[in-house]
Amino acid sequence: MAGIKLVLSSLLIGLCAHYFYSTETITPDMVKGKKVLVTGSSTGIGEQIAYKFAEMGAHVMVTARRAKQLQEVVNKCLQLGAGSAHYVVSDMGNLTSAKNVSEEAIKKLGGLDYLVLNHIGGGASFGSFKGDMEAVLSSNNVNFLSYVQLTATALKALLESQGSIVVMSSLSGRIGAPFSTSYCAAKFGLEGFYSSLRREFTLNKSNVSVTVAVLGYIDTENAVRKVGDKVTMSASPKEECAAEVVKAAVLRQPELFYPFWGIKPLVLLRDWAPTLIGKLLDNFFVLDNIH
Repeated sequence: MAGIKLVLSSLLIGLCAHYFYSTETITPDMVKGKKVLVTGSSTGIGEQIAYKFAEMGAHVMVTARRAKQLQEVVNKCLQLGAGSAHYVVSDMGNLTSAKNVSEEAIKKLGGLDYLVLNHIGGGASFGSFKGDMEAVLSSNNVNFLSYVQLTATALKALLESQGSIVVMSSLSGRIGAPFSTSYCAAKFGLEGFYSSLRREFTLNKSNVSVTVAVLGYIDTENAVRKVGDKVTMSASPKEECAAEVVKAAVLRQPELFYPFWGIKPLVLLRDWAPTLIGKLLDNFFVLDNIH
């Protein structure tokens, strides 16, 4: 009985928090002139996040591996009203390159208010783990350690601006998902590092916010290509996802769940009914298409 009451209480708290944050709004004045670095921003969610900040008059720096696509994103950011827009090409598998991204952003923008960590990579395929340690190491390097490197390099600037760190996580960083062991490991690492860092900022009275975005299946080109024929769930729109991420960042929310009703109930129930949640999620995989 006590366990049921605890579950219901948790659900009620989650619903109240969702209602409160969903009714709050942001305005361009809250963002205009702010200095923003968005990683993994040549396509997908990162590209859309850059556009959302640009629309509100922010100064934007974008980065990814492909110069041509980045230049196109920069051009559109300027058309949308960005205070300024720049790009730097980088391979996040190289931590020296990641360090250079933060340094270039601070140099070009004259400081930093928002560090949006969105990139993914590492070359891990969607399939059964077969003992490939190179895939584990590569994913950990790109999807975890480069995030930490970018943060470490930008930390002084963020402390000075009392800025914000925004981290793209996943349901796979809260509930272990099959066929993506390396990716899950990196996302669990991000959750631990940045929740710890948030507590440090609070205890040290450093007014830097940390927002962790716990995302579901989003209709990015990369995600659809990798898992589109391997799962039966529907993908949520990247444009709406980006809008919610920017809103959460500007409001300095500690967490964002998107899509809310597809993610939050599962997270709230995982500790009380882990077997049930596991079986529920297992139903979404098309095993015949997974090797």
